[in-house]
Amino acid sequence: MALLRPLLTALALLTCRPGGSLGCALPGSHAQVSRDNLVLLGQMRRLSPFLCLRARKDFRFPREMLEGGQLREAQAAAAVLRELLQQTFNLLHTERSSAAWSPAPLHRLRSGLHRQLEALDACLVQATGEGERAPGMHGPALAIKRYFQDIRVYLEDQGYSECAWEIVRLEIMRALSSSATLQDSLAIKDGDLGSP
Repeated sequence: MALLRPLLTALALLTCRPGGSLGCALPGSHAQVSRDNLVLLGQMRRLSPFLCLRARKDFRFPREMLEGGQLREAQAAAAVLRELLQQTFNLLHTERSSAAWSPAPLHRLRSGLHRQLEALDACLVQATGEGERAPGMHGPALAIKRYFQDIRVYLEDQGYSECAWEIVRLEIMRALSSSATLQDSLAIKDGDLGSP
């Protein structure tokens, strides 16, 4: 539980505040869904990570791109956050992932990710206008896509073993908590410190 507490705090920062820096309002339940998703990822642990030390891999989450100021526009940041959630949802919505974890928590996690994606999509439409498209797939969003492709290749190379899925579960938790820094920095850049 001590390891989970900082991750929960970080994930809570990932969420948008009503009237937040993205130029749109996400539902108040968005923050709770983020916390619930991280708790579910924690509950999905089937093995001790110490049993899987040999299976460890550095997937090189593109933290520098997210924290290095490359996402100056809030809408671009929302698109990157959306890509992170979409890729996580896609990875966990496969037949192989269904075999790796218990169905009930996996289903709840998928549902939570889906709700977050819907909220972000609505936010992006509101922020960019009905007829305009959200920022394209380039830079940081493309880096997120490549990052998840590396995870898929790793799982395949490891034969979708229990240890491989445990390493990926931990990696997803790290990625979601790292993206909280992006959201926090955007709130400061836009002068929005959580005020309504």
